[in-house]
Amino acid sequence: MKAINGMRFWKIGLLISVGLILGGLPAYAVSFAPMNTDKPVHRQIAVVIDDFGNGMKGTEQMLQLPIKLTVAVMPFLPTTKQDAEAAHRKGHDVIVHLPMEPIRGLRSWLGPGAITTDLPDAEIRKRVEAAIADVPHAIGMNNHMGSKATADKRVMRIVLQVCKDKGLFFLDSRTSYRTVVPKVAEEIGVVTLHNDVFLDDVYTHNHVLRQIAVMKKFLIHNERCIVIGHVGPPGLYTSGVLKNVIPELQSNATFVPLTQLLPMPAPFMEQSNGTR
Repeated sequence: MKAINGMRFWKIGLLISVGLILGGLPAYAVSFAPMNTDKPVHRQIAVVIDDFGNGMKGTEQMLQLPIKLTVAVMPFLPTTKQDAEAAHRKGHDVIVHLPMEPIRGLRSWLGPGAITTDLPDAEIRKRVEAAIADVPHAIGMNNHMGSKATADKRVMRIVLQVCKDKGLFFLDSRTSYRTVVPKVAEEIGVVTLHNDVFLDDVYTHNHVLRQIAVMKKFLIHNERCIVIGHVGPPGLYTSGVLKNVIPELQSNATFVPLTQLLPMPAPFMEQSNGTR
C-alpha cells in the first residue's frame, strides 16, 4: 500500500491458534491498530529472560530460541556458571540477576547472597561484588524481586555505584512503582534501562499471549520495548509462545540484546568477551 501524505502505516495482524500450539486451549486473535509516522520507524524488541542459574524448567528451550536474548543469571546457584557460559557461547548478553528484598514474600525465596535493606553498607557492597564475580561474562545487572530494596536510596546508591565501578549497566525490572533507580542512577552517572512489559507474571499460556498483545500495543507508540520473561514455572509457556510469534514479530521489528539499547557507549562493551 502506498503511503498517504508521506505517512507510513504499520499494520500487523497476528493470529495465534492456541488450540494447535497448546492442545485444546481457546484460540486468540491479536490485531493491532495502524501507526502513523512521518518517517520510517525501526522497532526493536529486547527480550530479557530471568532466573537462570538453578536448572529451571525451560532453560534449554529459551536458549534455543532463534533470537538474541539477554540472559539474567542468578549468582551462587548450581547451574550459575553453566547457564552463563551456555548463553555466552550462543552470543547472548549475560547479566547478573541480583536477588533483592521484596516488600512481600519470604527471604528464603531470594536465594544466597541476597541484598536486604537491613544490611550495612560494607556488606551490601561485598555481596554485589561477589555476585558479579560469580556470573561469567556479566556485562550488566537487574533485580530479582526487589520491590523493597529498589525503593531504598541507600541500598541502591551502593548497588549502582558498584555497577559503575565495575563497568556494568543496570536494568530496573520495575517491580515497584516507588523505584528510586532512575533518580539515584542519574546522580551517580551510571547507565540504566527499565522493563516495559512482564510477559509471564501469571503462569499461563493465555496470559503470555495477552502480554504479547500488550507489547505490540506499546510498540505502536514507541520505537523499542524491553520485555521480561522467566525460566522456571512459566518457562515452557513463555518459550513456546515466543517461538511461535517470533516470525510474525520479525516482519516489523528486530530482536536485539540490551546492549544495543544503551543510551551511550560504556566501558563494558570492550570487555564483553571476558569472564567476570
